[in-house]
Amino acid sequence: MKNIFLAIFSGVLLSLSWPTYGFAGLLFIAFIPLLVAINNIYNSKVKRDGLKVFGLAYISFVIWNYITTWWLHFADFYAALFAVLANALLMALVIRIYYFAKKRVGSHLSIIFLPALWMSFEKMHLNWDLSWPWLNLGNGFADYYKWIQWYEYTGAFGGTFWVWVVNLTLLTGVLKYLDSKNVYLLIPSSIRAIILIAVPISFSYYIYNNYEEKGIETNVVVLQPNIDPYVEKYKFGDNLLSKQLVELAEKEIKENTSFVLGPETSLPDGSQIRNIDKYKSVKDIKGFVQKNNKTTFVTGATLVQWYFDKNDATETARASRNKKSWYDVYNSAISINNSDSISVYHKSKLVVGVENMPFRNIIQPLLGNVVIDLGGTIGTLGIQENRSVFTNKNYNITTAPIICYESVYGEFVTGYVKNGANILSVITNDGWWNNTQGHKQHLSFSRLRAIENRRGVARSANTGISAFINQRGDILKSLPYGVKGSISENIKANTEITVYTEFGDSIVRIAMFIAMIIFLYVLTIKKKSVAY
Repeated sequence: MKNIFLAIFSGVLLSLSWPTYGFAGLLFIAFIPLLVAINNIYNSKVKRDGLKVFGLAYISFVIWNYITTWWLHFADFYAALFAVLANALLMALVIRIYYFAKKRVGSHLSIIFLPALWMSFEKMHLNWDLSWPWLNLGNGFADYYKWIQWYEYTGAFGGTFWVWVVNLTLLTGVLKYLDSKNVYLLIPSSIRAIILIAVPISFSYYIYNNYEEKGIETNVVVLQPNIDPYVEKYKFGDNLLSKQLVELAEKEIKENTSFVLGPETSLPDGSQIRNIDKYKSVKDIKGFVQKNNKTTFVTGATLVQWYFDKNDATETARASRNKKSWYDVYNSAISINNSDSISVYHKSKLVVGVENMPFRNIIQPLLGNVVIDLGGTIGTLGIQENRSVFTNKNYNITTAPIICYESVYGEFVTGYVKNGANILSVITNDGWWNNTQGHKQHLSFSRLRAIENRRGVARSANTGISAFINQRGDILKSLPYGVKGSISENIKANTEITVYTEFGDSIVRIAMFIAMIIFLYVLTIKKKSVAY
């Protein structure tokens, strides 16, 4: 019973550490109760100890996943339930593998293996069909962004490593104290942990206080139409939404405005890419940029690409009813100005279930064209391989059209910057989750992308929160959730490249190599019986 309580305690600590209501400092102790419980099982020599370790870890992680992401059920209850239970399952498997290694090689090597293994799991979670990196540990410092200005060197995985190093440092002292009841044995590990926390934070504050924003200043306008994505949106005609966007833009447009941003999927569903300029909604926006001829208008759209030869169809294309043509549906961003043809970018990091059927190559031959509707977008969407950027040639400023969920992926976003983006534009629709922690957490994660790349962020969210974030991660201006309106702000367009932008998740690649070497070693030796 004591071990179950310890597992619950870890789950609660992890939950209370998370944005946007939590205190990130709790991350530095959150895993200790669970690891103490695991050590109790290790020393007790009980039967089915591996199963019990897995069960305790699962308790911790179900609590953490549910408390921090319960709001997913507003989109779909069963999808939310699956996300909580499956993500907790994967996390618990990581702990179970760690315990397997601990039994074979003892504590000293396994204590190196654990953070390397966890970081490898987080990296895997960025790049497979069930990708859900929302709870990657480095994200937990999003609201305490002044602590992690050094993410410009390491990215968010530096935060994950930091969390594990401090937890494991404190754990050694806690286990010695529990074994001897000598409180003085806590002092050495506590001092080391304080240094491990204080030095990075002090360095971060030094960077924050001395950082000067770089680049030329540009004015950007973001729009927040506040349209209910479930019902209200589908009551509008072909161009009523575009008229609302233009009206909101006209309220804030300045002579030096380089970009106007509308939110995700603002324009009518089903616009065909090949004749997109013929649609009334696009013509409305074209009329706006003709009057404001130095401004580029970027907004979301649901687009369709038709193929009349099966050999031309992509892997994600679906057959029409008559089976004589095929089509892709895209969640896209479009760029409209007064001089160039319309530019298009297709969202490439898709939401599992809502936009992407996981393991489609396996499932589709068995079940056919299964259609999944979890509140918004239907089926498996098309994607594009490379990151497109949109340029305003009048001001020589280039922006990254980051669509919704893509903003959670650190190294992915660096692809836009490497392709020339000197400001980041996030266009999203967080209205699926109502006024919960979901949209607040999503906004906070954009601060991480600003710091990693030292790029200002302009964020247009359908129902909010729309905002501007500077290169240090400060929120300069915002519109509250559930408010219709528009705001403008001057932000700097930086052209310099950070270490993280250049090298990406190098720290986790080192961790993956270490984890692989240790795991191979674990598999080749006999089980040890070594305690902490």
